[in-house]
Amino acid sequence: MLQEITVSRREDGWRLDKIVVEKAPPWISRTFVQRQIIESKVFVDGRARKSAYKVKSGEIITFELPDKPQILSVEPEDIPLDIIFEDRDIIVVNKKPGIIVHPLPRKQTGTLVNALLYHCGDLQGIGGVTRPGIVHRLDKDTSGVIIVAKNDLAHVSLSSQFKNRLTSKDYLALVKGKTPASGKIDYSIARHPVNRLKMSINSNGKESLTNFRTLRNFSELASLVLVSPKTGRTHQIRVHMKEKGFPLLGDAVYGKARDDEIFGVRRQMLHALRLTVLHPRSGRRMTFLATLPEDMKEAIVNLSELVEKKA
Repeated sequence: MLQEITVSRREDGWRLDKIVVEKAPPWISRTFVQRQIIESKVFVDGRARKSAYKVKSGEIITFELPDKPQILSVEPEDIPLDIIFEDRDIIVVNKKPGIIVHPLPRKQTGTLVNALLYHCGDLQGIGGVTRPGIVHRLDKDTSGVIIVAKNDLAHVSLSSQFKNRLTSKDYLALVKGKTPASGKIDYSIARHPVNRLKMSINSNGKESLTNFRTLRNFSELASLVLVSPKTGRTHQIRVHMKEKGFPLLGDAVYGKARDDEIFGVRRQMLHALRLTVLHPRSGRRMTFLATLPEDMKEAIVNLSELVEKKA
């Protein structure tokens, strides 16, 4: 539903976010409006503007709104969390592999959001019904560090940081083959033209940049690499490494997962090791580290033993 607002004389000089919040339907939260503005989805006379923009009498503001409020509800669940850090604004968790971040139509329970709602108690309404507090995500089978906003201030700040690439992310990946000492991958990525669940390299897609550095080669079998994505496209690391000829071990979508079971691998070997952000309240730069899960440690040991046997 397209919402259109004509700025009156009374509203001349108001901040853009203020007038949109006041004119939007009552079920629309301030956080939703601010997120729409951050994502350049609110237009003044056809041009995207920032929250602090002072509107002028006669200008026309347009933006998209859902037709009606969502009536979905997500129930808290007592699911253990590996908490790295927590204060009144944020909670940082080392996500286990196999857990979905937020509920989906086919999966309403057992997600990270269900666990967070039980632990925090007051996340409802922060960023949406099914994704309260979520500002970025990890694939189901990717483990590691994820940060969640606990209030509107944190949600707006962190969303802006991720959008404007002010965060820094490093992953550990076990990939097939012998990787070079370092590399840079800058293929654009778009939704796969046939299989809509996959992404693919496409010159008309979104700009995507990934840097990697090899930490260890296991002969010609596999490599342990530190991967640093500079953009945040869906499946970016998995698609980029596969395109370079080094698919992730255990990746059933972009690799040959069954072939990798010889190494004791049962899921894609990708772990979000490190995340650096600016604290939403203090502005202090903070770096969070997530310990490696046991199955990835075991895969590294298995690869080491296979190399020793061949030597």
